[in-house]
Amino acid sequence: MKKVLLFSFLFVVIPTVIIFYFFELEEKEFLFTSNTMVRIKRSESGKIDIVPLEDYIIGVVAGEMPVSFEEEALKAQAVVSRSYVMYQITKNAKKEYDVVDTVLNQVYIDSDSLKTKWKDKYEEYYNKVMNAVKNTAYQYIVYDGKIAETLFFSTSAGYTENSEDVFISKVPYLRSVESKWDSVAPTFQRVVKYSHDDFLGLLKLPSSKEIIVKVLAKTKAGRINSIQINGKTYTGKEVVSLLKLKSTNFTIKEADNIVTITTKGYGHGVGMSQYGAEGMAKEGYTYDQIIKHYYTGVEIKKIKN
Repeated sequence: MKKVLLFSFLFVVIPTVIIFYFFELEEKEFLFTSNTMVRIKRSESGKIDIVPLEDYIIGVVAGEMPVSFEEEALKAQAVVSRSYVMYQITKNAKKEYDVVDTVLNQVYIDSDSLKTKWKDKYEEYYNKVMNAVKNTAYQYIVYDGKIAETLFFSTSAGYTENSEDVFISKVPYLRSVESKWDSVAPTFQRVVKYSHDDFLGLLKLPSSKEIIVKVLAKTKAGRINSIQINGKTYTGKEVVSLLKLKSTNFTIKEADNIVTITTKGYGHGVGMSQYGAEGMAKEGYTYDQIIKHYYTGVEIKKIKN
């Protein structure tokens, strides 16, 4: 009888205690004991790699943010990327994989590829990224007790966007905030030029002697939601796709048979601006201050391991 009781204690009571010790109620969807591995679908081979969480974060920070960035910016990226993949792990628990290794989720570069990319600087750069990840180990972002879907992008045009102005859902922590630091970023402004005929052709418009542009709707941050060109209505995203632009914050002008499109910012504009994070870090802001600036009302928590 004593053996039965001991068996029950070892295999029923103790695991139950451990589960409640490791996880607070709001964390129960992310089981640290079973989800410390990330299932990554590789875009080139189509195969699924299974990588430890913190190793995955090193590969994402290396793939998503310039290694020249300040340590606090790299640390912010580490926490943001960890939160993002934890959200995806929870969301995709019953699917074959959690994330892909491209911008469709987060860019992930494995160690062997980093050796090729960084060459003789590999050890120096890898250690810098690894330290940023190590110094924020297992930290992630929550809103109202739940893991946040921490979207991020390269460069704003001065303000980030409300989620519902770019995507469908209104998310309380993805609010528009000022990001004044981006104006000095090399990606802040880009000019693209097309001939008159090429411009019309790319937009699948019939030949015309003139180009008439009318902006129909903009977001509060200045990005184009809807625009009419020669009588045809497009979303800003459609124009970006057809003309291969970097942002939906753009202007179109024509002179001497040349159409000039000037864009401000780079990326969708929702969540943390990476160049904004770099600018804040240069001014002395810490990674947690950066995170709480770009994600409204969030908290930073740590997985207990």
